[in-house]
Amino acid sequence: MHPLEHKIPPPLVALACAALVYGLSVWLPSLTLDWPGRSLCAAVVALAGLACDAAGIWAFRRHRTTVNPLSPGKASAVVQDGIYRVTRNPMYVGMALLLTAWAIWLGQPLGVLALALFVAYITRFQIQPEERALQAKFGADYTGYMARVRRWL
Repeated sequence: MHPLEHKIPPPLVALACAALVYGLSVWLPSLTLDWPGRSLCAAVVALAGLACDAAGIWAFRRHRTTVNPLSPGKASAVVQDGIYRVTRNPMYVGMALLLTAWAIWLGQPLGVLALALFVAYITRFQIQPEERALQAKFGADYTGYMARVRRWL
């Protein structure tokens, strides 16, 4: 097990990436893109992100399983309904959408780098270890779920 696995809460990773986007907008203001509808687009993407987060949390609560991403071994169920029929990680998708909305709001095209960093970090140090823990706990039920539903989208 790598020392970074399940160590940094995913919302903190997202906030660090959001700070990077902000820093890029401050350090490279000449790259800022201002276009009509930018604010509306950012709001729509942010709402989609919040909806993904809320749907994921709601499904976990309905199934009475933990939402704590640092303790996947405490999961009591493999949630496969609702938004979990579309993505195995709706809360991470939601965070990625919120990060995208932030980059759009700031008009920072290099925000895509922070988004890529978020996706890479979360995949390697959060999702893959979660998958191993859930496979160990739920066996074929989780393996079948992984075969049917994509990790991200």
